[in-house]
Amino acid sequence: MPLHSPDLATPLVAWYRAHARDLPWRQAGFHARYGGWGVLVSEFMLQQTPTTRVIPHLDAWLTRWPTPSALAAEPPAEAVRQWANLGYPRRALWLHRAAVQLRDRHGGVVPADVDALLALSGIGDYTARAVAVFAYGRRHPVVDTNTRRVLARALDARSQPGPPSRRDLDRMAAALPDDDADAAVMNAATMELGAVVCTARAPRCDVCPIAHLCAWRAAGYPDTGDPRRKQARYEGSDRQARGAVLKTLRDAAGSPVAIDDVLSGWPDPLQRDRAIDSLIADGLVEASEAMLRLPQ
Repeated sequence: MPLHSPDLATPLVAWYRAHARDLPWRQAGFHARYGGWGVLVSEFMLQQTPTTRVIPHLDAWLTRWPTPSALAAEPPAEAVRQWANLGYPRRALWLHRAAVQLRDRHGGVVPADVDALLALSGIGDYTARAVAVFAYGRRHPVVDTNTRRVLARALDARSQPGPPSRRDLDRMAAALPDDDADAAVMNAATMELGAVVCTARAPRCDVCPIAHLCAWRAAGYPDTGDPRRKQARYEGSDRQARGAVLKTLRDAAGSPVAIDDVLSGWPDPLQRDRAIDSLIADGLVEASEAMLRLPQ
């Protein structure tokens, strides 16, 4: 970070308070009803998944399981089934494991401490800090892809951020205002700006509250390259085959399905077998006597 960094917090906090999207997990009633659990579930679902897809699934999930203990009381199969088509279904399994740990280790309450959160299944650096900040108002830097892009452009005059590193957290920590409440808003505001204004492909600099401070804009928007790893095409991929296997088992409503009947007409039998084997290895599917089912 430059020695004399611009004050990004003041315009970003003001912009967010005036223009933030009205999302369920930002509403006072949501926090009053679900507390840290609601934030934790929303963060799990939002990983690599668009907000518009998450909202209906989040509502259904929290209506069914408003507390960690409610989810922990059911078998993992129900979590995988409820996850439906959100994608990356291991998140459902991890969330169920985390719910069991919350029940058994923390009395069914999501902790505010980052280290305690990191000890839960499926929770990494971003999610732990996001829960501590957005559920409990703790003062930590929260850095996602959108945050990294905003900082790369505003401070480094880069069109896209480089590979993730510890430096991202240090840069965001240095940008946070002193007040804890404002620091939480600053974290949310930077992510929000990257999601709706400072987007990867079509940034809307004409409405950006920090355009006058942006080093990338001042440099004439140079194309500095994009080192991000490109996601493989979904159609025809092993991910698609895995999703199809899970859908078959979800539709079976808890009954085991013969392995030979799962995706029997799939165009690539070897890919089908790979998908089944990988799902078994991940714990998302159980196999017994040539039958498959969701984990019990």
